[in-house]
Amino acid sequence: MSAIKLSSPATREFWEIPVLFEDDHLLALDKPAGLLTSPDRYDPLRPNLMKLLHAGIAAAKPWARERHLDYLSNAHRLDFETSGAILLAKNEPVLIALANLFGTDKPGKRYLALVQGEVSFPKFEVDAKLAPHPLKIGLMRVDQKNGKRSETTFEVLENFPRFGYALLRCEPLTGRTHQIRVHAVHAGLKIVGDECYGGKPLWLSRLKRDYRLKPGREERPLLSRVALHAEELQLPHPVTGELVTITAPMPKDLRVALKYLRQFSTGAAN
Repeated sequence: MSAIKLSSPATREFWEIPVLFEDDHLLALDKPAGLLTSPDRYDPLRPNLMKLLHAGIAAAKPWARERHLDYLSNAHRLDFETSGAILLAKNEPVLIALANLFGTDKPGKRYLALVQGEVSFPKFEVDAKLAPHPLKIGLMRVDQKNGKRSETTFEVLENFPRFGYALLRCEPLTGRTHQIRVHAVHAGLKIVGDECYGGKPLWLSRLKRDYRLKPGREERPLLSRVALHAEELQLPHPVTGELVTITAPMPKDLRVALKYLRQFSTGAAN
């Protein structure tokens, strides 16, 4: 499937977004990190995926024209820094069906997260109610008294105890804002790059003992954005009822980070 090319004249940014799944009713895209899903309530001028798609449809861009698109709407959202699978409806009845589906927590959602902290069990679950933070606008916190039911299961895919990092597969059983991020913190873990919740960037100099930087150069982190990737979305098709599984490959920045963690975690290459 061909990628969809989007650009923002205002910021001179360009995105080539892979298509993960498509039929007459659905379009699934691999959203890059660093792109909003929908308009920012505080800064409506920031580029966002839906506005760019709608502009492309209005301008009859080749990708829109070849698909005969006159409608696209997102069935759910991904955070600004989260990459991966996002599902769009090509008409309003399908959007309504998807909204009902997502409202029942039926779609199976799997994420990859690179976290910092000690992981004691290969699998664990966090069942902790979430509510908006009373002082920090836009953030969430565990609130067992006033929060909404929230459950997430975590599975360790790779562990790097030498440096205190682990790659987790996370499955939110409910769909609360920042659910994985806050539940990770509740479990004593912080997602790499998630500064809102105490996560720090990943630096090569912290992994490679004989790291040397050329004079006049400044080190850039291997990962500075929230290391969270929407890996898989599984749901019954809103029209046919058949099970649809949509998978987004691991993004380059996360692959590179894991490459160096694997390389230096044994100590042999240091």
